[in-house]
Amino acid sequence: MKLVLLGYMGSGKSSVGTLLSEALQFQFTDLDHYIEMAEGMSISQLFQQKGEIYFRRNEATALAKIISEENKMVVATGGGTPCYGTIMADLLPNEDVVTVYLKSSLETLTRRLFAEKSKRPLIAHLETEDLLNDFIRKHLFERSFYYNQASIVLACDGLTPEAIVEKLILKLF
Repeated sequence: MKLVLLGYMGSGKSSVGTLLSEALQFQFTDLDHYIEMAEGMSISQLFQQKGEIYFRRNEATALAKIISEENKMVVATGGGTPCYGTIMADLLPNEDVVTVYLKSSLETLTRRLFAEKSKRPLIAHLETEDLLNDFIRKHLFERSFYYNQASIVLACDGLTPEAIVEKLILKLF
């Protein structure tokens, strides 16, 4: 079984994924980290030097490779991963894959991301919470079609990563 975590940046995919993999004794893979190690540069450097199309193709290939492994695992994807090409169409019919959308409200995402925007190149230039809120709102509008196709949609507002893991395990088993 592969549990593939989807959601916007700041939704907790990496934090929840780490805890979930420990609780289930599954391998954990952060897709962005996997790509960074394979490419020898950060995601922001990949975007700057090779472009988004290159990155998205690389991301799709990396995810397919990870999913093809025999291990039980939890995979934390990037926020845009399910929106590119045929990724969702490839994941959904796979009987060994359960996709999970960690759904957080616009307000929750804005609050979380504003506090850590300096660590995230995509949003570092947004100087006010209102600008960040508009940026996230646009992305959520564009991406919600893909996110909401997940096998499990889990509302995460007001929950700690531990509570999300507990709630998810109850839904899975």
